[in-house]
Amino acid sequence: MKKLRVLLVDDEIMIREGFKRLFDWEGHECEVVGEASDGMEALARIDTFCPDIVTMDINIPIMNGLKVIQLSRIKHPGIAFVIVPGYDDFSYCQQALRLQITDYILKPVDYEEFGICIDNLKILLYEKRVSEEGKAGVKNERVITGITRYMQEHLAEEVSLSVLAEEFHLNPQYISQLFKNEIGVGFLSYLTNIRMEKAKKLLVSTQLSMVEIAEQTGYGDYRVFTKVFKKTEGITPSQYRREFLEER
Repeated sequence: MKKLRVLLVDDEIMIREGFKRLFDWEGHECEVVGEASDGMEALARIDTFCPDIVTMDINIPIMNGLKVIQLSRIKHPGIAFVIVPGYDDFSYCQQALRLQITDYILKPVDYEEFGICIDNLKILLYEKRVSEEGKAGVKNERVITGITRYMQEHLAEEVSLSVLAEEFHLNPQYISQLFKNEIGVGFLSYLTNIRMEKAKKLLVSTQLSMVEIAEQTGYGDYRVFTKVFKKTEGITPSQYRREFLEER
């Protein structure tokens, strides 16, 4: 998988420097190709570098970040934007969601959380590619596509490299490398992501208990499920369900 190109947009140079120095871009198969300190500069840099990802503060000079995203969507619809604001503002969150941002991470940035965000983004890009191949009628399905489909369909069961190796008659190490090469994330990162995505859907669309949701997403112990959910989403499953209901 080719490295993802990243543009950093923030009017504070220390924030940009922190992103460049403190986050392991190489380890996440990414490279910072440019940076910008105001809205107009950001638009120009986006046209110049055509990045895959843009980290964007909202309150930047000349033109705010949300306007930059809105205008960029016209020419570059495939760019993934990660909003990195200095404070939590619900109205900004609403606008950002309407612009279909990839994620929203408050300063000071938790780089472990940001790493999870980047991995989730890679999975989204992979799923988009698979969807486009399906619409285009690509006949020769790749091995990784069959493996990830199997994982989605058997999520409540045991899903491990050994199980996949037996199912697809492949070496476990080969399958592990496939995830890194084809999607850009490890097997466990991908498995956790699809489990959490299913859990979030069940939390907001059903009245299932936490134990039942844990079982349907492949966790035999609901306490382990709760711990993983909080680590990846920042809140417990119960809080996630409650906040969703309160917003309706």
